[in-house]
Amino acid sequence: MKEEITRVLTMVQEGKIDADKGSELIQVLKEKEETGNKLFEKPTKYLDKTLKIRVVSAENDNVTVNLPIKLVKVVLMAGHSIAASIPQSEKYVKDININLIIEAIENELDGQIVDIKSANGDTVSVIID
Repeated sequence: MKEEITRVLTMVQEGKIDADKGSELIQVLKEKEETGNKLFEKPTKYLDKTLKIRVVSAENDNVTVNLPIKLVKVVLMAGHSIAASIPQSEKYVKDININLIIEAIENELDGQIVDIKSANGDTVSVIID
């Protein structure tokens, strides 16, 4: 970026462009650099987040799972199929749409993704935090 600013200043000095145009070009260059930095930072920050799954049952069979977003796709697919095959946990995971969670992650959504409350007081929540 320093090279571009130097070029703009040289053009102003040589009279090829006026000072206002030079100032405008430098401002555009700075905005371009800031935008580039924000785009670069976003994926790394999102990948540092955690997927939190909370299951609270009326019988006090509570489950808490925290997974780094980096591992979620693989663990989510495997874990859901395993949990769905265990009779005690099947009733809790049958209503969770895994594809919805994966799509939310791919679109870099934050906050609560799934919030399920059953008639008997069981709750399931999935949060990206």
